[in-house]
Amino acid sequence: MRSHVRTIVVFVLAAGLVALFLRNVDLGRVVANIAHARLDWLALSLLMTFVNLALRALRWQYLLEPLGRTTFANSFRATAVGFAASSVLPARAGEVIRPYFLARQSGRSPLNRMSATGAFATIILERLLDLFTVVVLLSSYVFVFGRELGLQQPRAFAAAKWSAGVFGAGTLGTLVVLFFVAKDPARLGRTFARLEQVVPSALAGVIARVVEKFAAGLAVIRRPGRLIGAIAWSFPLWLSIAVGIWAVAMAFRFAVPFTGSFLLVALLVIGVAVPTPGAIGGFHEAFRVGATMFYGAPDAAAVGAAIVLHLFSIGPSLLLGLFFAAQEGLNFTGMRRLANDAEQRDTA
Repeated sequence: MRSHVRTIVVFVLAAGLVALFLRNVDLGRVVANIAHARLDWLALSLLMTFVNLALRALRWQYLLEPLGRTTFANSFRATAVGFAASSVLPARAGEVIRPYFLARQSGRSPLNRMSATGAFATIILERLLDLFTVVVLLSSYVFVFGRELGLQQPRAFAAAKWSAGVFGAGTLGTLVVLFFVAKDPARLGRTFARLEQVVPSALAGVIARVVEKFAAGLAVIRRPGRLIGAIAWSFPLWLSIAVGIWAVAMAFRFAVPFTGSFLLVALLVIGVAVPTPGAIGGFHEAFRVGATMFYGAPDAAAVGAAIVLHLFSIGPSLLLGLFFAAQEGLNFTGMRRLANDAEQRDTA
């Protein structure tokens, strides 16, 4: 019952955001702007979607190495399935499904001995690396490249500077905390095992095993060289995303410099944080606000560009993910069960 209520709330939220996005918009003009968008720039944006999907798979493969080796093909397939699930299920469910799907479809590889909980920890680390990279790109724009825009939009630009500072400090603080969590997984597991003094011993044992495996999944943090390598993978990944966003802006003839896409990237990260399926509504409104407020784009053109960019962002991974899931005999209901079954095996 609770899951049904949550689903209803999510879809009501999505409907509200879509209504906000389309308020007072001339849909005829939106269609006309899409029809007149430059195809060469749109092709570049679509290409960047595949590039960033491949880079995500490569970075994840790198983060997984301390836990066990996996192939790029398996990492790519699981990444596509995870993004496909997040496109149609609420609360970014694909982030939970991805490590379990990877374990399932790698049965003949060393990954078969890898903890799904540990693999899930690498996804938490991925999100922190993403946030760190986005904050660095945003900071480079608001403190270096975007000073002219700061003169034109002083209040909004001041808010962007403040956000860059706060999120940057928060991300660094979280990484420091995770460093100490990951420093000695076995000791952390023993610490949580002491919970049996206040909770049933069986439950305490389960919690201790999960925490220890999760901390082991953060192994890359314990090795500064590997952490730097993971950060190095993150910058080409997010620069490819920035290129895709900028290419759509160019296709719709917006006056956005390439570095200006760093600001749009940060706004879209906020937009996709809204837990609607496929970030519907939040993604669109974030792009519209950024394009119109900071770069003076016409509202109808900004709406059209947001729709196209969203289709490019989720379309390829959705189609690939559905294809790869079908090869494993899975639909989205099956992937939900896969996540539950894998968690039970991990804590057994």
